[in-house]
Amino acid sequence: MENQTSSVFKILLVEDDEITNYITTTKLKNIGFENVDAVLNGELALEYLAKEQPNLIFLDVNMPVMDGFEFLDSEEVKNQYSGIPIVLLTSSSRPKDKEMASRYSNVIEYLEKPLNYEKMKKILLAINK
Repeated sequence: MENQTSSVFKILLVEDDEITNYITTTKLKNIGFENVDAVLNGELALEYLAKEQPNLIFLDVNMPVMDGFEFLDSEEVKNQYSGIPIVLLTSSSRPKDKEMASRYSNVIEYLEKPLNYEKMKKILLAINK
């Protein structure tokens, strides 16, 4: 997988569970994406975005401090980072969450946990053309 040079393609993982971060980062690296950073909540993601510009964000919905929807509603994301594609990750199967996610133009996918890494790979292949 060397389209946009996977090592240059930058992914931000916003997830409050460090074990999930480790597993997801490892899986992403195994499929060729070496440039993966992880933060533990939406507030830390905003701090990250002030310094770095990822090509894709995997964003957990339920997190402490600032959850995924609060992150998406923040003025910084609306005004400065709305061009970054976001994949929402959730353990919730509530239709209301999926409906809310569809209201954000930069949310390109809604994945329920446990994560389906084949689906993640298809999303990455589609974006990294």
